[in-house]
Amino acid sequence: MALPQPKIDALEARIAGLTLPEGGWSEAARKDALSRLTAMGLPHARDEYWKFTRPAKLVEAEVTPATVLDEDEMPIFDAFDRLKIVFVDGVFDAEASDDLSLEGVSIDRLAESQDIHWAKDIYGVLETRGQDPVERSLAALNTAFATDGLLIHVHGKPSKPISVIYRHESETSDAVLHHVVKVDAGAEATILENGPAAARFNNVMEVEIADTGKLHHVRAQGRDHERRAATHVFARLGKESVFKTFTLTVNGVLTRNECVLEFTGDDAVGHVAGACLGDGDFHHDDTVFITHDAVNCESRQVFKKVLRNGAVGVFQGKILVKPDAQQTDGYQISQSLLLDDDSQFLAKPELEIYADDVACSHGSTSGAIDEDSLFYLRARGVPRGMAEDLMTIAFIAEAVLEVEDEALQEEINARVEAWLARRRD
Repeated sequence: MALPQPKIDALEARIAGLTLPEGGWSEAARKDALSRLTAMGLPHARDEYWKFTRPAKLVEAEVTPATVLDEDEMPIFDAFDRLKIVFVDGVFDAEASDDLSLEGVSIDRLAESQDIHWAKDIYGVLETRGQDPVERSLAALNTAFATDGLLIHVHGKPSKPISVIYRHESETSDAVLHHVVKVDAGAEATILENGPAAARFNNVMEVEIADTGKLHHVRAQGRDHERRAATHVFARLGKESVFKTFTLTVNGVLTRNECVLEFTGDDAVGHVAGACLGDGDFHHDDTVFITHDAVNCESRQVFKKVLRNGAVGVFQGKILVKPDAQQTDGYQISQSLLLDDDSQFLAKPELEIYADDVACSHGSTSGAIDEDSLFYLRARGVPRGMAEDLMTIAFIAEAVLEVEDEALQEEINARVEAWLARRRD
C-alpha cells in the first residue's frame, strides 16, 4: 500500500539533511532500515499508537531550539564510582570520558567502523523484530542514520557500572545515537544513562541477553526542560536471564520512551518501570510491548506519573502471551497522581493471551492527593507543601523499588525530593 503524499513529503524533508554512513559491518543493516523506513513513513498523529502524543516536533526537518540549562547542582550518579562515557550533543567526548577499558566488559564505538564485529548479529536485528505488529519508524530512522553509539559486550561481572552521560551545549543540536549491548551467559552488568543529550534526541538501545545473563539499566532524563526526545529499548531474553530497566523523568517538554521486550528462553525475568514528575508544559509518553514466547517467564510493568499545571502523561502498555508460553506471570500497573484539575493522564493497557495456564493482570488508576492522609500529616505539624511532597514520594515508591541497588534508589529519591522542594519554594 502506497504511503499518503503528506507522509512521503515529511519523510523526504526529514532525511534530506542526513547522510547514510557507508562501509563497515553496519552498512547492510542501515540500508535495510532505510528501505523499511521508506515503506513505513514517519509517525503521524492519526497513527493508532500516536493518537495521544503529537509526533510533529520529533519528525520535522528543523529542530525547535532548546535553551541550554545552566548547571546548578551536581548531576545525578556523580557520587558513584563508575566508568564514565560522555557524549556532547551526540558527539563522543574523549577528554571528558574515562578510558573504555574495564574488567568483564569490552566497549567499542559505532563510529569506529570495521569490517567484522560481533554487533553485526544484533545491530538492527532486534529493532526489526520490534516493528511487528506495531511500526516504530523513529527506531528505523535511528538504525539507518545513527552517527555513533556504544557497542558493549559483557562477558564477566564488571566491578562498577558503565555510565553513559549525555550533555547538551547547542540550542539546535539533533543527536541520533544507537547502542548495542550483548550479555554473555552468566555475565552481569549495570548501565546508567543520564543527561539531556540535545535539543532533539533519538536514541536506540538493542540488548541481547544470553541464558542466565543479567542486565540492570537505570536512566535519568532531566535538567533541560525544553528538550524533546524519542528513545527505544529493544531486548531479547534467553533462558533464566534477567533484564530490569527503570527511567526517572523530571523535565522535558516532550518525551516518548518505548520499550519492547521479547522472552525467548524459559524462566526469564523482565521488568520495565518508570516514574515521571511533570509541571506545566510537559508531555511524557511511556509505550511498552512485551511478548511472552517461552515457559514460566515473569514480566512487570510499573509506571507512576505525578502531574500538575496542565502536564500530560501517557501510558500504552501491552502483554502478548503466545500459545506455548504457559505459566506466564505478567503484571502491569500504571497510575497517575494529578495535583490539579488541568493535568491529564491517558492510558491504554492491553492484554492479549493465547495460553491457558497464565497469571496476568493489569490496572490503571488516576486520582488526587488523599485528603485523609494529608489531614493526618498536617495534624502532626507537617506543612501542607511538605506533606504533599511526602505523599508524592510514597506514591512513586513502587516504581523506584524496581531498582535493585539500594544506593541508586536513595539517589533517585533524593533527586525527586530536590525537584519537589524547588517547586514548593
